[in-house]
Amino acid sequence: MATVVHPAPAVSAFPKADVITALTDELLTVATIEAQLRGIALPNDQAGTMKAAVPLDSLSVVDTLCAIEAVVGFELRDNIVRTGGYNSIEEALAHVVPRIEKVWVKKKGAKP
Repeated sequence: MATVVHPAPAVSAFPKADVITALTDELLTVATIEAQLRGIALPNDQAGTMKAAVPLDSLSVVDTLCAIEAVVGFELRDNIVRTGGYNSIEEALAHVVPRIEKVWVKKKGAKP
């Protein structure tokens, strides 16, 4: 009698590029709104806007996690975002993306 071996389900790698793209799109919107409200002139290019000193409050950044949930396939807790917010989009990405990746590894069992 032959034994049927079922292969383990394939675990995909963390979709870092997709997470960064989705988060960047959302944070650009937040930064644009914040800049308008505060009278801050943003650079005309995306790279400059990413580095621009625009306060991003933590609640606004938490709201952006909804867009990332569609990419990762599960709900993200608000404790991923630092209390007090961030001073630029670059700072937010540098803090949030590795934390999302840690949650991914825990939930999916995938190594980066």
